[in-house]
Amino acid sequence: MKRRPALPRLTTLACCLLASPALATLSPFYDSAEQIDTILGDRRIAEAAHQTPIGAISNTGTRADGAIEWTIRLQSCDLKAYLLPVPPEGLGKTTYKVDAVTSCD
Repeated sequence: MKRRPALPRLTTLACCLLASPALATLSPFYDSAEQIDTILGDRRIAEAAHQTPIGAISNTGTRADGAIEWTIRLQSCDLKAYLLPVPPEGLGKTTYKVDAVTSCD
């Protein structure tokens, strides 16, 4: 029986691992930073907050449909923002879009 060299097999394995979508995922820290960046960049949230300063932003759970719930604490009230994940087309990171914002009346 002829023995095959190990180098082609290792090269194939390395290529498969490098193409793995798991390598495109962000750590939980950077994923939550991506979500907070989406919240801070959304004009609907700024309008609902009436341009008042933000005291805190907290992840407060998940809605029944899987939307991620964030609470934005303001001086006068708390807003709820719901984010939906937007998976990448191919390799890349998951981004988010604001699905709904509660009012601050």
